[in-house]
Amino acid sequence: MTVSTTLRDVIGLEGALPALSTGTLIMIDFQNTYRTGVMALPDAGRALDAAARLLERARAAGTPVVHVVNDGGEGTPYDIRAEIGQIATPVAPSDGEPVVVKRFPNSFHETDLLETLRRLDAGPDLVLAGFMTHMCVQFTAQGAFNLGYRPTVVAEACATRPLAGPDGTPIPADVLHAAALTTIGDLFGRIASRVADLPA
Repeated sequence: MTVSTTLRDVIGLEGALPALSTGTLIMIDFQNTYRTGVMALPDAGRALDAAARLLERARAAGTPVVHVVNDGGEGTPYDIRAEIGQIATPVAPSDGEPVVVKRFPNSFHETDLLETLRRLDAGPDLVLAGFMTHMCVQFTAQGAFNLGYRPTVVAEACATRPLAGPDGTPIPADVLHAAALTTIGDLFGRIASRVADLPA
């Protein structure tokens, strides 16, 4: 099957992956929400392991790190006041790493993320990882692109869940994950398949 040229290539956007040391890492919704219960993701463990490696590399390189959490309110799977909504221990923030609270899939919408990035003198390269690939990761990448940033998503440090398609056919999590990454890679940002693919 012949595949189409990406919009990025058509309009001449940069294709090379950025060095981790020159960007800012945004860790999106690595909450216990996605490790257990109704929102558990099949590949959460794999993605969390990769995210821990990514975070370790970023800290060693002196890369600024921003954590994002989704607050769905008390009693929900996204209750940031309860254990279920807390950031998972392997990627918990260190002292001084800001945490941005959001209520929409786009981490920039009605949050102080943009102000936080400006305060950190971040940009233009942002490195994104998190849950879920087809939702908050995808829409945060789009939001970053719309604001003039150059997002790069680390594929192995993201995961999503299986859903029913429009006709009711099950869409496996890995297929939805790949589709979301393909959507991002068509225009909004670059895709690093593995943590190790990012230059130091």
